[in-house]
Amino acid sequence: RAAEWQLDQPAWSGRLRITAKGSTAFIKLEDKSSGELFAQAPVEQFPGVAVEGVTDSSRYFVIRIEDGNGRRAFIGVGFVDRGDAFDFNVALQDHFKWVRQQSELARQAQDLEQGPKLDLGFKEGQTIKLNIANMKKKEGGTGSTRPRPAGPGGLSLLPPPPGGKSSSGERPAPLSTPAQLPGTPITDSLLSWPQPTAAPAADVWGDFAKASG
Repeated sequence: RAAEWQLDQPAWSGRLRITAKGSTAFIKLEDKSSGELFAQAPVEQFPGVAVEGVTDSSRYFVIRIEDGNGRRAFIGVGFVDRGDAFDFNVALQDHFKWVRQQSELARQAQDLEQGPKLDLGFKEGQTIKLNIANMKKKEGGTGSTRPRPAGPGGLSLLPPPPGGKSSSGERPAPLSTPAQLPGTPITDSLLSWPQPTAAPAADVWGDFAKASG
C-alpha cells in the first residue's frame, strides 16, 4: 500500500526512463540534471515480479532494482502526475506486445522451413498444354466492294435518253464509236453507248412528204 510509505519525504527524486535491449526493457532512475544513473530495474516480463502496482493508487509501483553484481532490492516509486503513470504502463505494454509479435513471426518462419516444400518445377519430359480460345486471327474480309470508275478519267458515261423528235423535228444521229473527252484516250474500259434502233427511211421521208403535200 502506498499509504504506508513516507510520500511527503521521498528518499530520492529524479527522472525515470524506459529503454530496451532485445526483448528486455530497463527502467532507469537518473538524476534529472546530470543524467547520472541512480538505479535500474531490468524487466523481462510484464506484468511480473519486476514491476507491480500497489493496491491503493494508480500512480505508485514497486520495482525490483539490480546492481549488476547479483544484488537486488525492491523499492517503491511514484509519479506526481497521473498521466506520467499512465505513460509508464503503456510503454511497458507496447514493448512486450512487440516481443510477442516477433516471437510469433519467428515461430511461423520456423514452421515453414520444417514443413514440406512445394515443388512447382517441371519434371524431366513433362509438358504443359495451354488451350487459349478465340485467338485465331481472321484473315480477309467480306466487306462491301465499291464500284470502280468506268473510265480512266474517273467519269461514268450514261446512255442517252430514248430517241425522240427534237424541237426541230430531227432525230439524234446514232454514234458508232464511244464518246471521247478531250485529252482522254479511248480504251476498252469506256462504255459504248447503246445503238438506238433507227426508224425506216421511208417513214422519215414520209413525214416530209405529208408536210409538202
